[in-house]
Amino acid sequence: MMRPVNARLDEHLPSDHRLSKVYRVGAGLTGLLLVAFGILGLIDRIGFFDTGGDTVLALNTNGALSVLSICIGLLLFVGMVIGGTFASTLNIVLGVLFIASGFVNLALLDTEMNFLAFHIPNVLFSFVVGVMLMWFGMYGRVGSALPHDNPYWRARHPEQAAREQRARTSGRPVGRPA
Repeated sequence: MMRPVNARLDEHLPSDHRLSKVYRVGAGLTGLLLVAFGILGLIDRIGFFDTGGDTVLALNTNGALSVLSICIGLLLFVGMVIGGTFASTLNIVLGVLFIASGFVNLALLDTEMNFLAFHIPNVLFSFVVGVMLMWFGMYGRVGSALPHDNPYWRARHPEQAAREQRARTSGRPVGRPA
């Protein structure tokens, strides 16, 4: 019998839970990369909407993309500091947005609307960062083989989790009837 899933993306996960380390590290490393890219782009004093082909770290950039990269990097740092489910959800949402940005900017490559000065390496970078952020955010939250002590597994299987908890406290094996 199919039952609706009770878990939501914003369920509470204590910030000191071991899964939070994965979310924090993912947000922090990606944020550091984006802030570094943005600062290097601003140091070069590239025009804000210049599409002339200025590169930083092998990626095309302009002032607008540099500022946007710094803002998103700082947002990821906020997620790193807060940790827990917030960092996980932030990683997932920003990962999806990076992938969407890759597709949108791919469509805008040779048009006048390419105001972020994207080229193919930027599109590929956007896809890679998006997948990486989604992986960091989904780690331990989705999958068919989550351990039974995982808070997300327990939220999706409340009856079985309650049975296992009662069995642990009473000392009986989980599969045995009372």
